[in-house]
Amino acid sequence: MREIVAGLAMTLDGVVDSPSGNWMMFDEEMAEVIAAGIAEADAILLGRRTYLAFAAMWPTLGRDVPMSAFMNDTPKYVASRTLDTVEWAGSTLLQGDLAGALTELKRRPGKNIQVPGSPHLVRSLLREGLLDRLSLTIHPIVLGTGARLFEDEKDRRRLRLVDSRTFRSGVVSVTYEP
Repeated sequence: MREIVAGLAMTLDGVVDSPSGNWMMFDEEMAEVIAAGIAEADAILLGRRTYLAFAAMWPTLGRDVPMSAFMNDTPKYVASRTLDTVEWAGSTLLQGDLAGALTELKRRPGKNIQVPGSPHLVRSLLREGLLDRLSLTIHPIVLGTGARLFEDEKDRRRLRLVDSRTFRSGVVSVTYEP
């Protein structure tokens, strides 16, 4: 059975999206982690906000840009209650019973379903028991402001560490399973 695997970059203070911009430390080790996640996936799951941002950016980038071929050529599933259509090539809109649709996707043959970004969706998947793995790259910076991965969570949730690695840059890559 396929797994739904989320990958997010995060600051020490839990920020996953910040208007202050370019805070991620991208290097060879980070590229290896991303490439490994891509190699294990043959589908992408996105929330509405991330879909809109990615659909405006990725199709404009050349194939020489890392991840461009994966992002543009891989089937994309978009979870949204408000979008009526999706225009990015290879995108399918998931509306209504998201849990049922994702359970069906997981039953289909194939590799993992990768969730790049989409923190609101990741929280929802974790809460609904649909997320199989959560990979975080924790960057040694404190931003103070920005959207946090678990800013609205009220329920206690235990996760099990299944992998960790410290990069030369000080970034820590951790992978958890519920």
